Amino acid sequence: MWDGEIKSALTKIKRPAGVLALGWASVESAVGGRTEHRPIHDLYPPHVIRKIAFTAGGGLGWKIAALGTVRPAPAPYKIVVVTGAPSWAEYWAPTLAALPANRDMIVVNRPGYGASAPADGMYDIQTQARALTPLLQTARGQKLILVGQSYGAAIAAVMAAAQPARVQSLVLLSSYLSDPGPTARWLVETGARFARVLPRDLRHAVAEVSGQPTQIHHLHAALPKVRAPIHVVHGEDDDFAPIAAARALARGTSAARPIRFEAVPGAGHFFTEEAPDRLVALLEACVPAPSRWEQTVARWAAPERGRLARG
Repeated sequence: MWDGEIKSALTKIKRPAGVLALGWASVESAVGGRTEHRPIHDLYPPHVIRKIAFTAGGGLGWKIAALGTVRPAPAPYKIVVVTGAPSWAEYWAPTLAALPANRDMIVVNRPGYGASAPADGMYDIQTQARALTPLLQTARGQKLILVGQSYGAAIAAVMAAAQPARVQSLVLLSSYLSDPGPTARWLVETGARFARVLPRDLRHAVAEVSGQPTQIHHLHAALPKVRAPIHVVHGEDDDFAPIAAARALARGTSAARPIRFEAVPGAGHFFTEEAPDRLVALLEACVPAPSRWEQTVARWAAPERGRLARG
């Protein structure tokens, strides 16, 4: 009876945004007994956003959950998003829905979050990168853009370095680089004091962020091995992961190609909910320009050329 009243009350209260949304969603889903932090098909129909499950790579065998766009055929580009901490794909739903039809997107719940195993969590960056390797598979002729958001930036970099031929562009979005802003510092310190009573996903997030300083060297070792263009995109008003750290990473890293840095005026840490259309445009700027060969093929593949050739 009491549980039912709590669930009813929680569903009627307007959801907060930003950092407050993280804690609220955790409490709400824990009380409701859900692994989803936002019931996705209550917000978007199945023909817009689909639920995905796949088996983790590296022989780990875990079930990994994700969300993806729905397309009648594979799009020319597939965008894979490795989310931050907590790792909740549902917060990318507005972006998934806003994506143009010529782009595919898959957003993953990393190991230990949402419906993704293992339940006890997995805090090793390299192991997570191996687990998410199946996301780098593409359809014939399809190209891949890999996005690492916040804590996921280091994991995405390791993935791109391990499979350089598969990744055409690497985007480090709102990168968390072991240099916490005031909001992150407060959340981690508070979470560490109350770890025993935190919902599972928040507990995992606190453990990940607290332990990242001993693993951030994997990011710095990976970036020089990435063949694809690297884009560092960061909000100027990010009080979770300071923009100064992201700018220093872009300037101080020796990569195969110059790293492009873009500061986004007025944007905070939570791009995905603040302005999905703006985020889509920022990601579109990271799509590589077609090569001369691709431009030539596209011109000759045009319907007018086809009809002329047949004539």
